[in-house]
Amino acid sequence: MSKNIVVGISELAVAQVPDILVTYALGSCVGICLYDRVARVGGLSHILLPSSKASVRNMDKLKFADTAIPELVRQMEMSGADRNRLVAKIAGGAKMFAAISTSSIVNIGQRNVAATREVLEELRIPIVGEDVGADYGRTMYFYTEDGRVRIHSASRGEWIW
Repeated sequence: MSKNIVVGISELAVAQVPDILVTYALGSCVGICLYDRVARVGGLSHILLPSSKASVRNMDKLKFADTAIPELVRQMEMSGADRNRLVAKIAGGAKMFAAISTSSIVNIGQRNVAATREVLEELRIPIVGEDVGADYGRTMYFYTEDGRVRIHSASRGEWIW
């Protein structure tokens, strides 16, 4: 029987069949699912900010795209995944503060998506699906059984990819 493993903001988790990884409230944050379909190992990270380089005080490496994604890969390898077989699906990065001017807070979703893509490209992990941008929040469900992602949005409904 499968269980839902909840991944909060600035957290990650690795799971195997038949478990389901879920993260709630992806607004400007980005959820990154990595999957090795041979080993049937999946991982999910919920990043808050694009880069640890701008933060001197808070070095929670799971908070930032540039440090959380490599850590997710490392933990997946410890669970039997092969880095060369990993594929990614990403969601989130919305513009949640449209009423505010064009400050860096407004663009944080875009910056999170750009940083996520950059890190995945550096790691040579292809993105095989994404649902990013727009102006609405999402909940992301990741099925380790086959790598499916289900997105739920209170304002937009549900879809699977």
